Amino acid sequence: MHRHSRQRKVILDVLKRTKTHPSADWVYREVKKEIPNISLGTVYRNLKLLQSIGEVTEISCEGNEGRFEGNSHLHYHITCQKCGQIKDVDDIILHDIEGKVARATGFKITNHCVGFAGICPACLE
Repeated sequence: MHRHSRQRKVILDVLKRTKTHPSADWVYREVKKEIPNISLGTVYRNLKLLQSIGEVTEISCEGNEGRFEGNSHLHYHITCQKCGQIKDVDDIILHDIEGKVARATGFKITNHCVGFAGICPACLE
């Protein structure tokens, strides 16, 4: 069991307040506003810990390693290929895809990731 720390709470709060899927550096800059003496290494360690206990997700299936979010419910992402913006796709969920893949392969599925890529409306203009 991990003890609760103020640093971890502030990091988690920062992630839960944003919808932008920030990098660890962005999280560090935001947390530093509340905890001026925090180090980048402490932010990275806490992000990894929060990820290991399921509080934070690292978005990696879209090719954007190092982007984090505090939204833990099942959803997908779409990434703009021009500006790099990542948005949540909340209303479309592939139901029982894990079960179908498990039955087809014999694997025990522990997670899945679906990502979309395209050009966002702002970049289309």
